[in-house]
Formats: sequence, C-alpha cells, structure tokens
Amino acid sequence: MGLSFSVKLLLVLAAALVSVIVGMLAGMLARLDGSQLPARITRGTVAFGGSLTLLLLVLSSLGVLA
Repeated sequence: MGLSFSVKLLLVLAAALVSVIVGMLAGMLARLDGSQLPARITRGTVAFGGSLTLLLLVLSSLGVLA
C-alpha cells in the first residue's frame, strides 16, 4: 500500500525546508570566508539546488514518491 498524497507532499516540503537550511548555512559560511554578496548568493543557491536534488533522488530511489 502506497503513501497518500498528503504524506508525499509533506515529505517533499520537509526536503525543501532542509535544503533551505543547507543553502542558508552555505551562505553564512561564505560570509565568514569574506566573500562578496553575489558570491554568497551563488553559493547558497547552488547548495540549495544540490541538496534538494539529492534529497528528492533519495526519496524517489526509496520508492516513497512513486
């Protein structure tokens, strides 16, 4: 028996929130490194996109989103 749509949606939203946290941490680390604002934004968005992709790939591989 598969998961309901609402549970799948909550898992995707949790993955997105974790990715936002990872992106914010990457931006904060870039700030501590002394980077300029555009570099901080770039690092944060790359970290967000990479972590969201990885988390959705893991959920899909586990069969949770199928």
